[in-house]
This record gives sequence, structure tokens and C-alpha cells, in this order.
Amino acid sequence: MNSLVAIVTLLAILFYFSTGLGVARARGKSGIKAPAMTGDPVLERAVRVHINTLEWMPIFLPSLWLFAYFFPMENLGPEIAAALGLVWILGRFLYQRGYMVDPAKRSTGFLIQSVCCLVLILGALVGAVMRCAAGS
Repeated sequence: MNSLVAIVTLLAILFYFSTGLGVARARGKSGIKAPAMTGDPVLERAVRVHINTLEWMPIFLPSLWLFAYFFPMENLGPEIAAALGLVWILGRFLYQRGYMVDPAKRSTGFLIQSVCCLVLILGALVGAVMRCAAGS
């Protein structure tokens, strides 16, 4: 794995970790003890951001790695993957910030991270098919 892709992977994991800490902070402020998940809108939004990020991690991470490995322009694959990964993290941050203010304001971040994943998936798929067709 390329160092840039590894760094972006670790940054994504750190972002996910921070969403978990956000749940803990919201839980502490609200006084709602585990396992309860409802009763305070801020806690409910923090939980949703955390879980939604978890839902996207199995889509994002393998796509990131496979794009870096299979993208047809081998020398640029890892760099492009890393750049897309950073944009994905930015999208998740915007999603989190928007959702915590007002759930209706999550759309921009959601769109950014969704498009990044789609580009990573399609780039990896095209690269893998091309490599398969070339016999390597």
C-alpha cells in the first residue's frame, strides 16, 4: 500500500474515532446513560453521524485501496486515490457539521462523500477489468 493511501486510511479512522467521541460528549451533556439512544436531539444526531459514518466505511475503504492498486495510470493511482480520500473525509466532516446543526443541512457533505465513493468504485472497477483483459 502506498504511504499516502495509508495516511488517508488512518485519517479516515481518526475521523470515525472522533465521531464516537462526539457521541460520548453528547451523552455526557445530556445525562442520558447507555444503552439509551434517544431523548435528546443532540445525542440522537451525534449517534446518527457516528453510525452513518460506520455504514460508509466498508464502501469507502476497500474502494480507496482498490482504486489505488488498479487505477489504469499506475503511477497516479495512489495519489488520485489519496486526494479523493481526503475529499471524502471533508465530505464526512461537512455532513457531520451540517447534521449537528440541522439534519436538513447534511446534504452537501453527503453528496460530496457519495460522489467520491462512486468515483473510487468505478475507477477501481475499470482498472481491474482492464488489467484482467490484459492478462495480468
